[in-house]
Amino acid sequence: MGSPKKNEESKGFFAAMSSGLSMFSNAMHRSVNGMLGYEGVEVINPEGGKDDAEEEAHRGRWRKEERDGYWKMMQKYIGSDVTSMVTLPVIIFEPMTMLQKMAELMEYSYLLDKADESEDPYMRLVYASSWAISVYFAYQRTWKPFNPILGETYEMANYGGITFLSEQVSHHPPMSAGHAENEHFTYDVTSKLKTKFLGNSVDVYPVGRTRVTLKRDGVVLDLVPPPTKVHNLIFGRTWIDSPGEMIMTNLTTGDKAVLYFQPCGWFGTGRYEVDGYIYSSYEEPKILMTGKWNEKMSYQPCDSDGEPLPETELKEVWHVADVPPNDKFQYTHFAHKINSFDTAPRKLLASDSRLRPDRYALEMGDLSKSGNEKSSLEEKQRAEKRIREAKGQNFTPRWFDLTEEVTATPWGDLEIYQYNGKYTEHRAVVDNSGSVDGGDVKSIEFNPWQYGNLSTE
Repeated sequence: MGSPKKNEESKGFFAAMSSGLSMFSNAMHRSVNGMLGYEGVEVINPEGGKDDAEEEAHRGRWRKEERDGYWKMMQKYIGSDVTSMVTLPVIIFEPMTMLQKMAELMEYSYLLDKADESEDPYMRLVYASSWAISVYFAYQRTWKPFNPILGETYEMANYGGITFLSEQVSHHPPMSAGHAENEHFTYDVTSKLKTKFLGNSVDVYPVGRTRVTLKRDGVVLDLVPPPTKVHNLIFGRTWIDSPGEMIMTNLTTGDKAVLYFQPCGWFGTGRYEVDGYIYSSYEEPKILMTGKWNEKMSYQPCDSDGEPLPETELKEVWHVADVPPNDKFQYTHFAHKINSFDTAPRKLLASDSRLRPDRYALEMGDLSKSGNEKSSLEEKQRAEKRIREAKGQNFTPRWFDLTEEVTATPWGDLEIYQYNGKYTEHRAVVDNSGSVDGGDVKSIEFNPWQYGNLSTE
């Protein structure tokens, strides 16, 4: 079984498109050779050709003195995983944390509702895989989200009947866990990003496990996304690409969606494009899918060679919603809702990302205050860790439990955290009585960001 990329010798629907992929990969190696002191730095203009690297290098959000200083500081990290080892300036941040960014996958959750309602096992995968693709429109933003503080949480309610919760369960290595559900599905994720800094770019490997359970029949879906590459971190305009395979497997039946994210080539050729098939458990293509992750996805029934069936037509399954014009951080309307208290439940946990002073200061446009608050939080977290270690105490997440399960991913093994159900009990108490029962869950009146003690009671 494979994506169209791997079936180039067949007469499949995308065979001709796949034949040019080797040209794309060669096109992406363009270096600056005319800037004194920066020879060999890879700079890529996604809309340009192979001879405009030096011109592109002078573009971007950095002023020259900032760019030069940052380059000198970062050179020693080339080849390293920089997920949490480098302190970065807030000028490159967006007013959102990674826990909030996890929630952006819920924007088009109606597709999972449709997957649950569908009686066709292959259409279930069409809907569910389109849901997985839909978040890449939001992920193309080039601003960096804040790293969560250990024990930080994010809650979302009042959207599509969904309850969403995420928690930072580990600091070294940085790991987050999330749980969401409504009447149609449950969603569970353990996430541990791994990176490789390459100088003017960084590879991001999504070490994680994502599971969706469709409630009607108990079908369990497993998602393995492609890696991501962030180009032009220091020189040039920053942009993001995610070339590679996305695989969604129905663990109940063995059916699969195998979708190939095309790499960006010369003058933007192939950028954003996604093509692939829904396969039966017998590895026979049943439905072809095609589209662009920044626009829409469509599907069409196909024969065993991957060709569209006669008298069928390509049908749209998802398209990007309208976005705010000229938004400073390229936020969608849903991203603004994520930051808003309109999607917060009553008696919001004080550890919620919305309440971070550095995030809020950046949202208000005060970069100086945001940077100071960020440094203060990071120092408080280090101090809290020293105190905890001196007492021989280990951090224990509130809402997720570390299991004994270790799962293999394409980028390394992963310890799995499991939602423990306590948050559901907590919300039931709060929603029914208007108060917090038991005293162990802090209410919004207590501000842990002031004291930096998220990981202690």
